[in-house]
Amino acid sequence: MRRRRNSRRAHVSHDRWLVSYADFITLMFAFFVVLYASAQVDQRKVGRLAMAIQVAFQELGVFQASTTQIPLDTHEPMPFNTVQAIENVKRNAELGRIATPPKGVLGGTSSDEGDLFLLQAELEDALKPEIARHEIALHKEADGLIISLREFGFFDSGSAQIKSSSQAALDRIASLLAVRTYRLRIEGHTDNVPIHTAQMASNWELSTARATELVRLLIVRYRFAPERLAAAGYAEYHPVASNDTAEGRAMNRRVDIVVVGKQPTPRKLTLAQESRDKPSPAIR
Repeated sequence: MRRRRNSRRAHVSHDRWLVSYADFITLMFAFFVVLYASAQVDQRKVGRLAMAIQVAFQELGVFQASTTQIPLDTHEPMPFNTVQAIENVKRNAELGRIATPPKGVLGGTSSDEGDLFLLQAELEDALKPEIARHEIALHKEADGLIISLREFGFFDSGSAQIKSSSQAALDRIASLLAVRTYRLRIEGHTDNVPIHTAQMASNWELSTARATELVRLLIVRYRFAPERLAAAGYAEYHPVASNDTAEGRAMNRRVDIVVVGKQPTPRKLTLAQESRDKPSPAIR
């Protein structure tokens, strides 16, 4: 009789120990997952790890003895690089709605924005034939409005002299720019094929010569104020298309007129500067 009581008591103690062990493992599993999640580890990596642990525990029969069983997700977790790309797109979209473009840049909040769009519309209307023949291209960038004059419409190959046949197009461009006070940066560009002429030693000289020739025409022929203008020769280092094709090289051989902003107010001299700059009276 005493033996039977002892065996029953031992059996009850063993059942209680099994239940406590299952609850302990379940608690450790939950703590492990929460610990990783609180450390801001990628959620899908945590899910994959939790699923592997849960499968192992279920195979051991732990969750069957507990009331905290979690159903398994049989779908493959999303790869981390895909998750990161989606989250980056969402984040950038939110920033795009919050951030305000800087003033003085196309698309910003300056008063020049509306006039730049109006200028583009007027140029597109005035240069329809040249745009249709792909001799001129118009587009907007962060710097401002870009007027691209392609080589085959305005220059002979390897020459900085502007064709006489392009005079009418230049007249229309100059007439629309002359009534405004925007500053203009004239950029010369080429493809990556080295030139071989007696006049030009390299693509650098050709791109610079074309830019400065257009600046000279704007000043001498169209009476633009010199302080509005700047010239730069970039050679083949700012392509807009691939140099691997003839079409791409033709697009890269160009002179860009960049409308960058309103002309700055002329600097006023102080009294000290005026007295210093005045010529000294002749000594008799």
